[in-house]
Amino acid sequence: MGLFATLCAAGDAPPAVEEQSLDQLRTLDRFLVSVEKRAFRIARIAVRNDDDALDIVQDAMLQLARRYAQRPAGEWRPLFYRILQNRIRDCQRRRKVRAKLMSWLPGWKAEEDEVADPYEGVADARPQPQDLLATDQAMAKLEHALAGLPGRQQEAFMLRNFEGMDVAQTAEAMGCSEGSVKTHYSRAVHTLREQLGAAW
Repeated sequence: MGLFATLCAAGDAPPAVEEQSLDQLRTLDRFLVSVEKRAFRIARIAVRNDDDALDIVQDAMLQLARRYAQRPAGEWRPLFYRILQNRIRDCQRRRKVRAKLMSWLPGWKAEEDEVADPYEGVADARPQPQDLLATDQAMAKLEHALAGLPGRQQEAFMLRNFEGMDVAQTAEAMGCSEGSVKTHYSRAVHTLREQLGAAW
């Protein structure tokens, strides 16, 4: 079931749905399906929690559908990633506030900040397990290194590499200048190369 069918069934469809063409709705639904997995990975790396990442992605998708469904399809991608990054920052702020408040309680201990292996426990029928293991370990190292980058560097790197956005699209999604994108991206690449080696 697509996003709009789900929204309509829940009585939570955007007000303008009735006026929009079915083609526009289908196009938006296809767009959301196409970005869902990559957006989840971006959110998971940023917040290091699968449940929070899923909530962030779903919220970003709903906000795009409610507020921008009537916009031209070419505008959805940067809008979606701007919403996604805002939701990620909101989640990170809430965690900081919660941690400060909870740290005053006796006996409270902060959760460990570990990045889980994204492929742990996933069965795979391919015949080369040693290659799969090497890939899994490399991805876990990359995700761990990405999680340690400052937020804007992380954002620029993931939008450019995971989403394949050019500098202009990334600048629009991040709400900053193209020069800032280049600076953040360059610093991210430099830091990652120092940590992971030239192979990356």
